[in-house]
Amino acid sequence: MSVFSFCKLNPLNRRRWQRFTANRRGFWSLWIFLLLFGLSLGAEFLVNDRPLLIVYHGELFCPVLASYAETDFGGEFATAADYRDPYLIDLIEQNGGWIVWPLVRYHYDTINYELAVPAPSPPSSANWLGTDDQGRDVVARLIYGFRISVLFGLCLTFFGSLVGIVAGAVQGYYGGKVDLFGQRFMEIWSGLPVLYLLIILSSFVQPNFWWLLGIMLLFSWMSLVGVVRAEFLRGRNLDYVRAAQALGANDRTVMFRHILPNAVVATITFMPFILNASITTLTSLDFLGFGMPPGSPSLGELLAQGKANLQAPWLGLSAFFVLAMLLSLLVFIGEAVRDAFDPRRLTRL
Repeated sequence: MSVFSFCKLNPLNRRRWQRFTANRRGFWSLWIFLLLFGLSLGAEFLVNDRPLLIVYHGELFCPVLASYAETDFGGEFATAADYRDPYLIDLIEQNGGWIVWPLVRYHYDTINYELAVPAPSPPSSANWLGTDDQGRDVVARLIYGFRISVLFGLCLTFFGSLVGIVAGAVQGYYGGKVDLFGQRFMEIWSGLPVLYLLIILSSFVQPNFWWLLGIMLLFSWMSLVGVVRAEFLRGRNLDYVRAAQALGANDRTVMFRHILPNAVVATITFMPFILNASITTLTSLDFLGFGMPPGSPSLGELLAQGKANLQAPWLGLSAFFVLAMLLSLLVFIGEAVRDAFDPRRLTRL
């Protein structure tokens, strides 16, 4: 059974998929992005200062998923076990136990107190890309920062697109005063200084992931309104729409069942670029110090450290290359999606 018959793609979507896979750069960029994002989702199993498994006295422990006290391994204190403590490691190994560590034995907030030189320290066998100015492993902060950036971008793109599609649909379908007042509101709303508002609000509220997402959502929804509005202005006068209205279909059914599928085609081509802009926005805010809380893994925070520590080029270069790779992959995917949904290209297959 072929992939197309399994997925039950209609002929139009089949041609779109063929056009997407024909763009080798975009096709492989999609798989590379999915692989990197999938690995970052399981970062706790790859980059962590807690072991994956511990066998002690015949019992199996999984510190990466659960917390254990030091007394569980023969220690003296009932506090949480510090698995980087040589005393605890010796206790486990002397009693016939063994430990399975992740690939990188650092969490994003783990401070390496055994540095041979002052932080930020250069790359070494213990810290592959060196440490930042607080002695934290750069590889760990890059991987966790990559995950936060992509998750933030995906959430902002999804919710912003959802609000933008609804707003554009209402304006385009009803037209008249609804469209007029909606456009004037967008002109005023888009002129507000977003950065100044963030600076003012950050003095009252400690920024975090959801707080930043809510603030940026207030302004990011406008990117798709123009495209959806144009599609609805064009589609509301088509014959099949008028036929649905004549048969008694309500406005919601006509908008979201008959016109919206045509508008979605235009919006999908913009989404990878909106995701790109969302990630860049979070990186910029972190670079300026108005993004994630202090101590959070962030690509923008690493860039700011590279700017403040020019004698440690591995900080800025590492964050720059990861960010450049991520944005390039998304741009290549966006170009392939745009070509796949281009009606002029579909006729050539």
